[in-house]
Amino acid sequence: MNALVTGVAGFIGSQLAEALLARGARVVGVDCFTDYYARAIKEGNLSALRAHPRFQFVEAAVQRAELSRLLDGVTHVYHLAAQAGVRKSWGRDFQTYSVNNVEATQALLEACLDRPIERVVYASSSSVYGDEAPIPMREDALPRPVSPYGVTKLAAEQLCYLYHVNFGVPTVSLRYFTVYGPRQRPDMAFHRFLKAAVAGAPITLYGDGEQTRDFTFVGDAVTAAIAAADRGRLGGVYNIGGGSRVSMLQVLEIIGRCTGRRLNVRREPSQKGDMRDTYADTNRARADLGFAPSVPLEQGISEEYRWLSSTPTLA
Repeated sequence: MNALVTGVAGFIGSQLAEALLARGARVVGVDCFTDYYARAIKEGNLSALRAHPRFQFVEAAVQRAELSRLLDGVTHVYHLAAQAGVRKSWGRDFQTYSVNNVEATQALLEACLDRPIERVVYASSSSVYGDEAPIPMREDALPRPVSPYGVTKLAAEQLCYLYHVNFGVPTVSLRYFTVYGPRQRPDMAFHRFLKAAVAGAPITLYGDGEQTRDFTFVGDAVTAAIAAADRGRLGGVYNIGGGSRVSMLQVLEIIGRCTGRRLNVRREPSQKGDMRDTYADTNRARADLGFAPSVPLEQGISEEYRWLSSTPTLA
């Protein structure tokens, strides 16, 4: 395998690249270090990769990269580059999301035309569903995202589909449900909660705490991406979830047990664009990809806590 991984300095992308190298692949990684969070964190994610003889790093935005050169000899593309975050996607910031999530995806798909690529795996999001899809969420539910971020992820997913239907680009889309674990972005809930618990600082909880999520450990997310590249149905979409529906109040109980700390929780109103509940029906991924989540939530949170505690610049 000769793989191109976009968003390679990110939380999932860096661990995916490491897993591909461990399987014997050659990997070209692309990242533009958007300012959504500190570059130093992303450089830390890249540290092991940069030392590997089968890894090449290119600093560039996908839509401005020399894609014709980067795709030479590539057999598999993993497109994880995106502007992250639901809450910042409103107002003037929406242009950043449309450029980095929609335009970048279109540019990459266009560059894949007429190339002998076996799979283009796109990292989509459960945010495409919105609040009206029945629980558990199935891939054939009508998507109605409730955030601008979700709109851009759905638009990019639809681009993958139309490039497959019209031009035969071998796309597979994965709808990830709230990925967590070591290297999680600092704006994400578990990272914020664990860091606050370590420091004895207040934890901000948005909403009543009864909202639920299907949390997916990063190792399971990586395994799903590799399986999708091996045998995902062309033009297909798959839910990738952790296998259980848990409320935020239950999450805080687990964090208290993992850290051995008494948590100081402060309530704030729900934020615009936050979905009320998510829970993935993963039967399609199980049947086609052999996907089954392997890391229970408490074990995964403990692993993220150990990582955070052992990284002085983050703890």
